Amino acid sequence: MLYQIPSFLLDVITGLFGGACLLRLYMQYHRVPFGNPLGRFVFAITDWIVLPLRRVVPAFRRWDLASLIAAWLLVLVKFLLLFLLIGAGGGYAKLPLLSVFGLLQLAVSGLTALLIVYAILSWIPTASSMLQDLVGRLAEPLVRPVRKLIPLVGGVDLSPLVVIVLLQIVAIILGDGLAWAYGMGRR
Repeated sequence: MLYQIPSFLLDVITGLFGGACLLRLYMQYHRVPFGNPLGRFVFAITDWIVLPLRRVVPAFRRWDLASLIAAWLLVLVKFLLLFLLIGAGGGYAKLPLLSVFGLLQLAVSGLTALLIVYAILSWIPTASSMLQDLVGRLAEPLVRPVRKLIPLVGGVDLSPLVVIVLLQIVAIILGDGLAWAYGMGRR
């Protein structure tokens, strides 16, 4: 319990701030305007870490590398604090690799949540058109390739479900990768 509660709280904090940094990266890549409430929220909770990094880390084409590095640093700090909490002596060299796997897991979780919201909004005809447009602009690049392969079934688009299943398979693989990276160096 003394490990579970701090671990849970660190997961929530990292999920919020790191996820917001990844959402900022994704929204900027797809040129989604930030004038909406979600965009303003993302800027408000990420500017403190992204803007200082942007002074030293330039963007690469349409990729805001400062947002990506900010998310990775937040995951790195989470793993560092967890290592300090359990007293993992000497395992600090694997923290960067663990953080990469953790960052990828965070990205998969965020994309899964986006697709769930996208699917739910498609069932609600009275949902805010601004919200539907925003979520649609972010989710469409994920479902469009699958939609070309899988036709509508009884008028229902199953492409979000297929992409969610594929993302969960990736999450399982990343979980194994995280376990492998954590076990590196053990005898």
